[in-house]
Amino acid sequence: MGLELYLDLLSQPCRSIYIFARSNNIPFEFKHVELFKDSVLGKRPAAGSGTEQPRAGPSNSEGTGKVSLLKKVPALKDGDFTLAECTAILLYLSRKYNTPDHWYPSDIQKRARVDEYLSWHHANIRANAPKTMWIKVLIPLFTGQPLPSEKLQEVMEGLSTSLKQFEERFLQDKAFIIGSEISLADLVAIVELMQPVGVGCDIFEDRPRLMEWRRRVEDAVGKELFFQAHEMILNIKELSNIQIDPQLKEQLAPVLMKMLK
Repeated sequence: MGLELYLDLLSQPCRSIYIFARSNNIPFEFKHVELFKDSVLGKRPAAGSGTEQPRAGPSNSEGTGKVSLLKKVPALKDGDFTLAECTAILLYLSRKYNTPDHWYPSDIQKRARVDEYLSWHHANIRANAPKTMWIKVLIPLFTGQPLPSEKLQEVMEGLSTSLKQFEERFLQDKAFIIGSEISLADLVAIVELMQPVGVGCDIFEDRPRLMEWRRRVEDAVGKELFFQAHEMILNIKELSNIQIDPQLKEQLAPVLMKMLK
């Protein structure tokens, strides 16, 4: 049995794994998992949208539970071996397929810099960037009403602080986080920062250093692959027209509202 990756490209961690595997020509079977099922967020971009989407057939949501005990994506199945969590999967793929050294350098200090960013990322960039999508699209989709504008402002202020730290502490005057070549740190960072962009919060505007870094990352992985992976998130506003089952809405709306309190 070959390598299977259970992914939903609506998810930032899933996009990082997808881009990494594709850019390194790692052979895998794409198992499409719809995080919120067909009737909610499983909608794919319309045909003729300009890029070819992964062809995965029916949703593999039920199969994910058998692969990952955590019952969430991303998940990996390699023969009888299964693995969850984005960073663990990226490191496994880099080691098994002996990808170019710049992704996770053998130099102990460069590798430590990658590890440092990945540790910082979760409590900073990841703690703020995804909330923009919940506030602007997903929570209104489930509750039927927009959140107060001050809620978005609060999240954007927190994200702005994280972006300032990202530029000054990690990026500095380098091309990429660890120097002149792209690493896993850059990949994990960029997919997270595209989440606000998808809902109309262009965090790269008025940040020329950050914008130039983004362009270098796009070039490093290939623009076509980059935008293919992000096509779903960049068309996410189309989700506002989806009709949601009333029972599902009743169950999830209170939970979603609590997330941002």
